Amino acid sequence: MFSLGARIRSFGYAFRGLGFMLRTQHNAWIHVAATAGVIALGIWLRLSFFDWRWIIVAIGIVWIAEIVNTAFEHLCDVVQPEFHVSVKAAKDVAAGAVLVAAFVAVMIALLVFLPYLGLPI
Repeated sequence: MFSLGARIRSFGYAFRGLGFMLRTQHNAWIHVAATAGVIALGIWLRLSFFDWRWIIVAIGIVWIAEIVNTAFEHLCDVVQPEFHVSVKAAKDVAAGAVLVAAFVAVMIALLVFLPYLGLPI
């Protein structure tokens, strides 16, 4: 059954999860800095509305990958606190997803920003 109070509480849980990620994951701070830098550059270059859509998608892809990776790593650490080769492999694959997302975001950023900087694509 739908409850407005339960929906409001669910937002609290989500924000608490984001706070946990920011407190515990050093790479999240790299993403914060990169996000701030990309937004500042976009404002400075006066990106078009269309180009902002691509930048927002790129930023979102990286953040979603980092959030899922953090949840996955935390769950793995709880379920299997001792080293296990399969858990290591799973965590490495999840980290690889973040790497792929970051690579895609950089490619999108280059395609968007290079013309504004007068550089060929």
